[in-house]
Order: sequence, then C-alpha cells, then structure tokens
Amino acid sequence: MGFLSACSTNPATGEQQFTALMPASQEASVGASEHKKIEAQLGPFMTGPVANYVQRIGQKITPHTERKDVQYKFYVLDSPIVNAFAVPGGYVYISRGLLALANSEAEVASVVGHEMAHITARHSAERVSQGAVVGIGAAILSAVVGDPGVSRAAGLGSELYIKSYSRGQENQADELGLRYMSRAGYNPAAVAAFLHSLDRQTKLDAKMAGRNSSDGPNYFSTHPVTADRVSQTSGKAGQYPQQGITGKEAHLKIIDGMIYGDNPKEGFVKNGWFYHPDLGFKFKVPTGFRVTNTPSRVVSSDSRSGSILLFDAAGDKAGRDPATYMIKGWLADKPLKNVENITINGMRAATAAYGGKVQGRNVTIRVVAVEWKKGQFFRFQIAIPTNTLASIVEDLKKTTYSFARLNAAEKKITPPRIDVVTARAGDTLQSFARRMAAGPYREERFLVLNGLRSAADIKAGQRYKIIVE
Repeated sequence: MGFLSACSTNPATGEQQFTALMPASQEASVGASEHKKIEAQLGPFMTGPVANYVQRIGQKITPHTERKDVQYKFYVLDSPIVNAFAVPGGYVYISRGLLALANSEAEVASVVGHEMAHITARHSAERVSQGAVVGIGAAILSAVVGDPGVSRAAGLGSELYIKSYSRGQENQADELGLRYMSRAGYNPAAVAAFLHSLDRQTKLDAKMAGRNSSDGPNYFSTHPVTADRVSQTSGKAGQYPQQGITGKEAHLKIIDGMIYGDNPKEGFVKNGWFYHPDLGFKFKVPTGFRVTNTPSRVVSSDSRSGSILLFDAAGDKAGRDPATYMIKGWLADKPLKNVENITINGMRAATAAYGGKVQGRNVTIRVVAVEWKKGQFFRFQIAIPTNTLASIVEDLKKTTYSFARLNAAEKKITPPRIDVVTARAGDTLQSFARRMAAGPYREERFLVLNGLRSAADIKAGQRYKIIVE
C-alpha cells in the first residue's frame, strides 16, 4: 500500500509513475533552485527580440500540454553550443547556437515542444532526483582526453552539466513533442528536418576537430539519438497532417545579425586569436587547437598530441609578485620545478613546470602567471604529453608570449555574425562559400547551416544564412 500511495497516473503518458522522490507539488521549488544555478553558471540569459521569439513559441504550445499544474518559462542561453534542456517546474532552455542552426520557426517549436514533453512526462524530475547537475568542467576536459583524472591535473573547476535522458524517455518525448507542436499549428515535418541538421552539424564539428565523433557538450550528449529513433520519429510525424506553420521567413528575420559563436562579453576567437574586448586582452590560439569558451575559463585542445591549454583569471589579495604568488599561493601544493621570472609584453610574469599523467601518459604541465595589475593575474596551464612534436610545443610557448593588451583599434573588433542574404541568379555553392567567414570546410558549413543536402538545392530568390566577420 505504501508503494501504491507513492504512485500517480501521469496525464500526458497515462502511465503510473513513482513520485516519492519528487512529488509534483515540489517540482516548482526544485526547478526554481536549479534555475538559479543555471543562471549563475550559464547566464545571463538573452533578452530582446530573440528571447521574445522563443517565449512566443513556448506560449503557443503551452495550452496543448496535459499538465495544467506547470507554469512554463522559456529562456535563451547566450551560448554558441547547440543545446536545449529542461528542469522541473516548467523551465525550458534553448541556446543561441541552436537558434542559429534552425531554419524555421517550426524547427524551433519542435525542440521547445520536445523539452516541454520531458517536463510533462516528469523525465526532468527523475533526472534531478538522480542528481542531474554535476561538474561540466571535468566533463569538458575529460571528453577532450578521455580521462576524468585530467581535470585534477590541470586544475579545472566545476561548471554545469545535465545528465542524458534514457532512450525510452527520448522516444516518449519525441511522441509527446510531436503532439504538442501539431496541436499548436506547426508543421510536424520540421522534427525530422531539424534532427537531420543536428546530426550533420555534430559530424561536421567532429571533422573540424579532427575526431571520429563529437566530444564535449552538445544536444546529442544530453539527448542521445540513434538511427532507429530518427526513423521512428519521422514515421510518427508522417501520421500527422503535413501542413501548418513553417515560419522560415519569420525565423530568418529574427536571427539576421545575431552573433555567431562566443559573445564578445565572454571573449571570442577570430582569425586565429582569442579576443576579449571587455577585459582588454588577446592571445594567439595554437594552430589546430579546438577552443571551448566558458564564462570562467578557455580550454583549448589538440587532437593530434593530446595537449591541452587552459586559460583563466584569479585575484591575489596578498598582492604578491608573480613568482611568489605561484609558489606560495596558486600552486603551493604542486612540486614546481624551474620557477622563472619573465616579462610578457611589458607585464611581469612567472613560469614553472611539474609532472603529471593524462590517460596514463606522462605529461609536463607548464604554468604561466601574468600580472595584469597588482593583485590580479591571468593564468595559463598547459598539459603537454611526452613525445609531443617540438613544433606543437613551440606553438604553445608562442601562445603564452602572445598574451597582450588590446590597442584602441583591437577593442573595436567584432565577432562573426549571421547575415541573411537572398540568392541571385547565378549564385552557386562556391560563391556563397567565398562570402563565408574564414575557416575550413566553408562549403559544407554553408550547406549544414542552411539545412541543404547539396548545391542543387540552392535556388535564386531564396533566403540563406552566411557567417560574416
């Protein structure tokens, strides 16, 4: 009887659910608490037309969900990572990167409806009950090298990570999400279209990083996808009337001019350099390294050698010189060797090294502390595996010595943005690729960004996204 009293019938799924871990009455307070953590670590959230756009979509879908005890709230994360997630109490989060990849309002609605389905089905409550919020700091770096211990070796702190849903939960959310978006008047064909774009973007990210699969946080890391799930979802979508709102032009109008990549308030990569106009510094990104930028640190990794560079900032209330700060403060518990005072572009600095292991391989961890002003340091931590090519080691050294203050002109440098353009007669894949911002795979990037399968899909008079600097 005790077990039965802890169960209830979910109005969305019609299934009996065990609710003792988190009664529905507690979801709002738990969600509010989780929301504060998310805002502290991934915020501030976007405001203005883009945020209002997502809220309108969510509000259009809300009346068609079964749980009337939930008050849904929608937020746009100012992040280039293509992701979306939800927590109990009706909190739904969509990233700026996901909006950039989407090609219609219906595609955005498919994601919003899917996340709302996780809430109505109480999947998000189950994940939080099981401890869904853990450290992403370790997740980012361990994903780079495949070893959870590397986060300790390089001193990486904690951020936010949301655990994956189960395959059954994803299938259920797919079915409910289709129901919601269709009832709200959206074309269900958008579900398969967006899943296809997500799959292609994930594979392209992996290719650009020199990997066989995508590492680091993305939509598929929290929403596992399989070929049969995509097939099932497409089949279910086909059972609904293939009509309704697509909203391609409305979507393109909203994202036209939107930042693509990191927000300048957190710093961004452009032409091989990391710029931070707000704080006024720059440094060169090592050639071939992949950059992951978070509000508290920049992680750059190399798939060839397994080398990792971590950059962050810290204060020193004692106001010590760089070497003393390193020996008696920051790395007092490390067996530092060859501590040396240096000067980097007119700023006092110190460097040292100590040994460690990454994925069972011996590494040298090179550290550099640069005095930005009295009591404030910018820091590099670099894990370099034994037998790393001398050219890569030299490139990493050049990165630390490239750290410098921005001049007046550099402070005005802007990040890449989305530009929506109309195809003219004679425009080709190659002509669009030439207009894309610098970088590899321009033609493939253009196709994936616009949900196009081949150059033959480009039509005069149609509107397309390009990335401009």
